[in-house]
Amino acid sequence: MKNFFQNIKKRYLNLPIQAKLTISHLIILSIPVIIVGIFFVFRMYDMVVSETISREQNKTLSVAPTIEKEVDKILQFEKQLKDSTYFEKLTTSKRTESLRTLSFSEDAKEFSNLIEDMQSSTLIKKVKLYINEPPREKDYIVGPLYDNLTLAAEARGSYWHGIFSGTPTTTSLMCPPFYLSSLEKEHYGNAAYITKFTIKQDGVSYQGFLALYFSQDFFDELLKTSLASEDNSAYLINSRDSVVASSQSSGAGAYYFNYDEINEYFTSSNNFIPKTVAGKEVYAAFYNVKGVDWYLVIALPAGPMLTHSYQLVLGMFLIYLFFVLIVFWFANRLSHSLTSRITAVSEEMKRAKSNLPVALPPPTAIDEVGVMIDSYNHMTETINNLMESQMKTAEELRIAEFNSLQAQINPHFLYNTMEMINWLAQQGKQEEVSQAIIKLSRYYKLTLSKKKSFSTLSEELEHVTTYVELQNMRFHDTIELVIDVPEELLDYTIPKLTLQPVIENAVLHGILEKECKTGTLVITAWREEEEIIILVSDDGVGMDEETLKEIYSQDKAGPSKGSNIAVYNTHRRLQILYGETSGLVYRSEIGVGTEVEIHIATSGEETN
Repeated sequence: MKNFFQNIKKRYLNLPIQAKLTISHLIILSIPVIIVGIFFVFRMYDMVVSETISREQNKTLSVAPTIEKEVDKILQFEKQLKDSTYFEKLTTSKRTESLRTLSFSEDAKEFSNLIEDMQSSTLIKKVKLYINEPPREKDYIVGPLYDNLTLAAEARGSYWHGIFSGTPTTTSLMCPPFYLSSLEKEHYGNAAYITKFTIKQDGVSYQGFLALYFSQDFFDELLKTSLASEDNSAYLINSRDSVVASSQSSGAGAYYFNYDEINEYFTSSNNFIPKTVAGKEVYAAFYNVKGVDWYLVIALPAGPMLTHSYQLVLGMFLIYLFFVLIVFWFANRLSHSLTSRITAVSEEMKRAKSNLPVALPPPTAIDEVGVMIDSYNHMTETINNLMESQMKTAEELRIAEFNSLQAQINPHFLYNTMEMINWLAQQGKQEEVSQAIIKLSRYYKLTLSKKKSFSTLSEELEHVTTYVELQNMRFHDTIELVIDVPEELLDYTIPKLTLQPVIENAVLHGILEKECKTGTLVITAWREEEEIIILVSDDGVGMDEETLKEIYSQDKAGPSKGSNIAVYNTHRRLQILYGETSGLVYRSEIGVGTEVEIHIATSGEETN
């Protein structure tokens, strides 16, 4: 563990200053967000539950009275019908006229008009009077109430009729859809408020029912509006544990409470209470609907509220993170204004390890960093002056060495040529001597023209051609010269007397050392990447490994070695001018011949 913290400390100390400042800002900003985050993680769920319950209570407080109001309308409609003259005559024991006669009366017409007014409302869809058929009278369902009077036998197959029959004490019933027959739901409405009454005829009592049909969908939609979230559920339940209406059928089934259980909770508390229903955590509240045996149940599942609390925590975290990034950006910019100048000095000092130091722009502020930049610029100027003086001295030495090496070549070539002319003179070949002097004069005219140290490859090829011609004058045309160089390379500039020492060495130590004293020289050239390669090959006697090594050694290139010193000087000249990768590369095989590759970098600097 100790080593772990030591490694962290070491890595921190090696970080750039700006990174250290950035890390310190992040730590300062992270501490409060961690503390606030921990607080909200433990408190957010309670806050979400409290806020959700509060919203649902506000919604329910507005919806529950609306339900009671609509239920009261139904009850008032029922009371109006029962207070009418027709209904009083229908149910009184003092009635003298028959049901048929009553059906054609003005009272029946007024009763029918009252029903039509009720059915024109948005709630009541149909009003029906179910009357048991009295003996000897089967044709009373006539007149204005023909559409509203029905034999009680029609309702005997319904669930609500069974309830009235099974419990004689039941006088009224608010019926959900499954209490009604399919005929009722199809033609009248899918919910109804039904009350029981008695008809007396000839001293005999007959049972009848007054049914006010309406649409359950009205209450379903009303319950949906009572919810602040789609995850919550609301439903109405009656004393027979039947769901009268619900915001969603799945919700009523998932969070079902029976009537007795609801009644117990309602008497103990009218607030939302946590309960576990079918293994699910839920917050439930219960409201009694006045006028009927209904309870309004509001169920809030805990799962969505927990998810919502996590979303709120995540949202707050993202908002905080956004502001942290903004603050971090400003802090980074402020620290950058300080560290950028230090970094600039550091980078320039780092580059100075391999290149000349470069002065920085003058400091805009004279603080500690500004003083450091000013001192660095002064140091840079001093170093650059010293380096410039040193480079100038080195260049002068390079040129002096180059000129010295070239000076060694020219006399050597002249010595060999004059020796050949002398030999021709001794042989009494005046014409050949004259031609040799003319060619020698032409050669030196080309060599010394413009007094520069460089010439084109075309001019160098002319030089060596002249040289071979001079040698053929001496050795009776025993040397054949073949030149195969691309035209695009002929104008390329190379140091003077680059080819001549190589050709001379090939003639003297290659071809002329053969018994037949004859041979062929071939000169080719090509461009390869960033250099020009000139290949000189001969079919002379060749050289062994030891002789090849001596070619590159100045110590071995003494007078006894003939033109070896010229070859060495050519090799050194190319390395001085173009770098160590340039120069001569010899390959030879005894009895076969020798090849020389002359490598000249195309990026080399030309020196006059």
